[in-house]
Amino acid sequence: MKVAILGTGAYGMALASIFYNNKLKVSMWTNSEEEKELLLNRSKSNKIDYIIPKDIGISNDMKEVIDGASLIVIVVPSKFVRSTTRELKKYYNNQVICIASKGLEDTTRMLLYDVVRSEINTSNIGIISGGTFAEDVVKKVPIGLSVASRSKMAREIIIKSMKNNYVKLRPTRDVIGTEICGSIKNVIAIASGMIDGMGYPISTSSLLITEALNDIKNLSHALGGSKKTILSYAGFGDILLTCTSDKSRNYTLGKLIGSGTSKEEINKYIESTTIEGLNTLVSIKKLLSNRKIKMPIINLIYNIIYGDKSPEELSNFLIRKE
Repeated sequence: MKVAILGTGAYGMALASIFYNNKLKVSMWTNSEEEKELLLNRSKSNKIDYIIPKDIGISNDMKEVIDGASLIVIVVPSKFVRSTTRELKKYYNNQVICIASKGLEDTTRMLLYDVVRSEINTSNIGIISGGTFAEDVVKKVPIGLSVASRSKMAREIIIKSMKNNYVKLRPTRDVIGTEICGSIKNVIAIASGMIDGMGYPISTSSLLITEALNDIKNLSHALGGSKKTILSYAGFGDILLTCTSDKSRNYTLGKLIGSGTSKEEINKYIESTTIEGLNTLVSIKKLLSNRKIKMPIINLIYNIIYGDKSPEELSNFLIRKE
């Protein structure tokens, strides 16, 4: 069985390691010639210290990459999911599509499942989401992922392809809840980093995370998802990981803001790093406004980052929140 991975970032490479360890044929696509040449220099490890096996294919030719594949994994930044899917549409041949990207589309505030579905008319689309850092995945430590799809076949193929003695997967039909949890946790991670940066202990972070879990559960339900998903690998599992670790780029950004780092240094970090939480923050704020759903913590995080609110307002908000 062949797996095609669209995206060669750290997480794409981590997923490639799972499929490769499961004895599947793996081919990867990047739209960057420079990235391709760098990765083809297999004497060097990439950004997660993973030596790419020689028989993992890497190409700029998407047609070549997906030819003969049974499973196609999309793992590009959320803002590139639509353009990547439009390119994929030219060569798509009824394969199962697995979305590993997280976030909402910037311009439409659509879930990524809906973005892909709007470009390719298929129900064979799944989502994987859970508390997993790329550098941990390649070390083969035990990890858990939610597999969400409305297609039983899609769920089964994704699970069959990924399951092994260190990857545990749990199926669900709740695409909406799984995506909402996977997206908004990046925003909450920024806030959690602010709490740490201001010098508050883990007890205060626990307050934030608990309040956020309840808000995310209610938001997911309001958008048509299941409240139960908050207790899944995609929910509590991912939120716990992302909101408590310096390995999270979103958490690190929040920590810089909370500690009073200069705007120049913060902007330098933003420009050099993909921080999905920033894109999601803008999108989720617009989505909440359009749907007339109240989630005050989102407005506060937005006003701290883009307005004139102080990070200290976050701790004050948590205490007075009813």
